[in-house]
Amino acid sequence: MRIQVINPNTSAHMTDAIGDAARAVAGPGTEILAVNPADGPPSIEGHYDEAMAVPGMLAKVHDGEQAGVDGHVIACFGDPGLMAAREVAAGPVIGIAEAAMHMASLIAPRFAVVTTLDRTRIIAAHLAEQYGMARHCCAIRATEIAVLELDDPASDARARITAECRAAIEQDRAEALVLGCAGMADLPRALSDELGVPVIDGVGAAVKLVESLVGMGLGTSKAGDLAYPVAKTYTGDLGRFSP
Repeated sequence: MRIQVINPNTSAHMTDAIGDAARAVAGPGTEILAVNPADGPPSIEGHYDEAMAVPGMLAKVHDGEQAGVDGHVIACFGDPGLMAAREVAAGPVIGIAEAAMHMASLIAPRFAVVTTLDRTRIIAAHLAEQYGMARHCCAIRATEIAVLELDDPASDARARITAECRAAIEQDRAEALVLGCAGMADLPRALSDELGVPVIDGVGAAVKLVESLVGMGLGTSKAGDLAYPVAKTYTGDLGRFSP
């Protein structure tokens, strides 16, 4: 089985870390292809960044389909372009926020999301509503750490993330925690050991869901809403995306 894990931003260093996290949970016989687009924002921290990242991400979905991958993971917690990617793909496409929230709801009645900048909290809240997870999501907390600062020792990211996780448990009564950025994918086990509650990383959760769907012989339905895009010629700079 081959799963393409797409980091929709252009940070190759983050892509490498995401790929390592995906391989750490992948089952025997699963090959992880971690990729990112060449064009787009270096990090995704708002609605505009998300919109600008989608074309490059969709191009990677198309490339993966041409290469015969079995499924895709969209490794950004905003799940940008998820439904469009499902139109393009034959196999399953899973977003990491979608995966993490559903996984958390299976093991705890109340979970909190700990994310990066405060401005991204509303995106996570909208997704919780969209996925039917709002009744399980008791809080969305921001660390005010920029995405590209997560692996910078000067940012003290680990301590700040841990502090917000602890506050979610003590103040919001969270019984599980969801890490709200693919750049935190290396932290769940250590945080869980330290805090005593399950900590879910969306990259790992999405990989396991894709593995399960592919293993069951299930792909994206092409009847109705997620049928392949209607063939037409796009104009201008978007001509290369013509379906």
